[in-house]
Amino acid sequence: MTTDRANVVRPLRIADARNAVRHVFIRDMVLPCSIGVHRHEQLEAQRIRINLDLAVREAVEPLGDNLANVVCYETVANGIRAIVARGHVNLVETLAEDIAALCLKDIRILSARVRVEKLDVFADAQSVGVEIERVRH
Repeated sequence: MTTDRANVVRPLRIADARNAVRHVFIRDMVLPCSIGVHRHEQLEAQRIRINLDLAVREAVEPLGDNLANVVCYETVANGIRAIVARGHVNLVETLAEDIAALCLKDIRILSARVRVEKLDVFADAQSVGVEIERVRH
């Protein structure tokens, strides 16, 4: 993901017709999350923002306008919400790894790039966080 001067996360160019790869993404998902190592972070949820880019192997057969034939971003989003709802996590890195692992359970997903940002940590910074990329081996 790249960021311009307005601090807007822009999608990667993942879609690739020659290699039959589709780009599925979720942008700027903001959730309350119990996250952080400090005592005050363990007492109260804080806002996080999640951005997700998935490289998805396209099916050989036609889609048939059937949701079962694609990676459903609603299913992925609900999975992320369920991970966040499990309870406190200390590190944004751990949350990002859990989200990537969730995505890679779908054998059609070749890679997952996950960015997790804490939005209210520093008054003089829009966000802090981590971005990881995990690939199917």
